[in-house]
Order: sequence, then C-alpha cells, then structure tokens
Amino acid sequence: MPDRDLEIPWGKEKLALKLPQGWELLGTMEPTPRAGLADLQFEIERSLASPIGCPRLSEIARPGMKIALVIDDDSRPTPVRLVLPVVLADLQRSGIPPAQVTVIPALGVHQPMAEAQVARRVGETIFPALRWETHDCDNLEKLEFLGTTRRGTPVFINKTVARADLIVSIGCIEPHVIASFGGGYKNLVPGVAGRVTIAHNHALNCRPDTFNNVGQPIEANPMRLDLEEAGGMLKPPVFIVNAVLNSSLEPVQIVSGDPILAHREGVRTSARIYGAAIPELADVVITSSHPMDQDLRQGVKALANTVRALRPGGTMITLVRAEEGVGVFGLANRKLPVSRGVLQALAPALLPLVPRLKFSGMGEEDRFFLYFALQAMRRGELLMVAPTIPKEIQERLPFVTFKEDLEAALRHTSRKYPKGAKILIFPHGGSTYPILPG
Repeated sequence: MPDRDLEIPWGKEKLALKLPQGWELLGTMEPTPRAGLADLQFEIERSLASPIGCPRLSEIARPGMKIALVIDDDSRPTPVRLVLPVVLADLQRSGIPPAQVTVIPALGVHQPMAEAQVARRVGETIFPALRWETHDCDNLEKLEFLGTTRRGTPVFINKTVARADLIVSIGCIEPHVIASFGGGYKNLVPGVAGRVTIAHNHALNCRPDTFNNVGQPIEANPMRLDLEEAGGMLKPPVFIVNAVLNSSLEPVQIVSGDPILAHREGVRTSARIYGAAIPELADVVITSSHPMDQDLRQGVKALANTVRALRPGGTMITLVRAEEGVGVFGLANRKLPVSRGVLQALAPALLPLVPRLKFSGMGEEDRFFLYFALQAMRRGELLMVAPTIPKEIQERLPFVTFKEDLEAALRHTSRKYPKGAKILIFPHGGSTYPILPG
C-alpha cells in the first residue's frame, strides 16, 4: 500500500485514487517533462529558416503558384492558428498572396468542418483572405487517381491537392496506435485521400503482429510505410510544418521541411517524451484519457496506447473524460447482435473477417477499432469509466464493461485479486505508451 494518496487527471480536475490493500504499485508512468517553448513564433520562424531535408519554403515557392494548405482538423491539438501566420508571411515573401492559398482540412473519413470551425482553426482575422474547401473522401469527381502502391493500395487524393503547384501541410506529431506516430505524410493519407485508399491502407495493420503499433519503429509498420509511399506519388513538392507537444499540449518543438526526414526528427522528440519504460507487465493497468479528453473516440486512445502493459488475463481500467460525449465514433452507432461473452468466444474466428466486414455507419477507422477491440478483449478484462456516455451507447459497446465511477471499478477488480495485484498507472494515457522490458 503506498504511503501517499494518488491523483489521476480528469479533464481540468483530478480524481483521487486509493489503491486496495495489498496492491503493489509498480510505477506511475508519466511523460518525460518538457517545458513549452518560451517564444513559439521565434521557433516557427527558426524552423522555417532551417528546414530539414529540403530548401526553405520561400525558396521553393514562386509567384503565381497555386498553394494547397492542408491542416489537420479539430480532433488534433495542433496550434494551427499560431503556425499559419508565419507560413503565410514566408509565402508572401515569395510573391504569393493569401488569395492563392486554398485551405483544405485533413478530414479523412471524419465529419466536415463548418466554415466557422475552419475560421477558428486558422484564425478569424486571416480566414477571409484565404480560399478554403472541404474534403469529401466519397466524391470521385473531386479525387485524382495517382496509381497503386506496392502493397496494393489504390491512391486517390483530393484533386485540389494533387493539382497544386506546392503542398504545405500543418500538423502535429504524437503517438498513434495505427501509424506509430502522427504527422508527416499522414495529413495527406488518409487526411485528404479517398475512402478506398483509406480502407486499404488501414486494413494493412489488421493483423495480429501489427494491430498495435503505437510508438513502434516506423520501419516495421506496413500501414505507415504504405501511406508514405502513397504520399510520395504526389507530383507537387510537399513541405510540412509539424508541432511536437508536451502532455499539457504546449508546443516543445517545430519541425519543418521534407515530409519524411523532418517527420523523423519530430518522432524522436515525441518518443523521448511519451515512451515510458515499465519494469514488468502488470496485473492491473489504470489509464486516463488525458490529454485526449474531447470525446469517447479520442478517449479510447488511452486503452489502445497502454494495453501492451497488461499481463495476459489481467484487468484494465480506462478513465475517459469525454467532455463532449461520444464524438464521431461509428462503433457506437449500432448494437452488435451478440453479447460480450459470445463476442469474446467468437473473437478468434471474427478477427480474420474484420477487414471485409461492412456495417451501416461504420467507417474505415471504426473497422480498425473493431479489430483492435477484439484483440484487446483477448488480452484481458476491460473496464471503462465514462459517465458522460449515455447508457444506450454503453450497451452498444460490448468490448468493455462500463462502471459508474473509479471506486466501483476498483471494488470489482479487488474481488478478482483478493491477495493483491501488481499495478501500473498511466495518468496521461491519451498520449503515453509503454516500452516493454527486454
């Protein structure tokens, strides 16, 4: 029993955590502290002046060029409105006014952003001077076919992006369960790709050996390598400006330049912050959605990021703040026609079929989530505390057992381990991932 009270982030608040008698705390796995940049504008300017792996943006851009400016959407914590003015100033020095810049949010299969949302994201004072358009992954008339990757992915890309003279992509680099890390070419594929492209690319990691790639080496990640090959098919040059954030969502580094070389530099920083070495696998893992507290879709990243720390047969308690409720989460749109027990029993037979399953309201990311959820169910018992999620939605998600609060989850788990358990805590599970011993 620890001699001090523990606290878990819960949105802007904290939850008190008192471990049951006899439980051994193996560690509280925090991100490595990293102070936010004291002068963000200076760092953006420095990064643009010293890009990695390519000439400066002001040297690539020429008067008359059509610029496609791809930004990630509101599901990412990228400080787009702080980065964009510096990028536009660089372009203007090359003779390109804002009117020649078209903003395209990287929606992938997410819901479209309203004009007011885009304006807030890029900055209300800048927005009127820019063009913008929404991306539609299902509108073939607005997609350009670039060819097929070596892994068989047909590459359809937003036509405005594919036919631009220069592509500038603003995003962030963070641990990602499918792609190892976000950022780089991922803003373009799946960000502004067609549905068939996204579906085939995601399905590459619906395999037992690659379904959980958070923080793992990119060189061994088929989905990531495939999307980078697809991005490389674009004819216009691609220049990225990516932010690396700390656990308080403050920028700690800005990397600019080549979409692979600059990306890898940011990945190294992100890995040093969010990879946490654990001493051993735990009987019980408690993980919190912080800082991905926006909604259920974002919050389940805490489970996905940290489940590798759980000993097979153990119990995982995931705390999901979900301040805005469910969010866009296709798995919650319909109730599966089987119970939790049946689903668990059928999981081995279902897993090979998931890449080809078609359910109404289920998108490509949701298909991957289904595969991941089935694999996670086989790992151990999954408890979830998410009080903002309505009961009818909870009933549609048989992969986890919902508990009304943390105390109820601990009471349930202590009955499973009456003689004590070894426990790991991930207070910032929305971004932290375990580095396994050995």
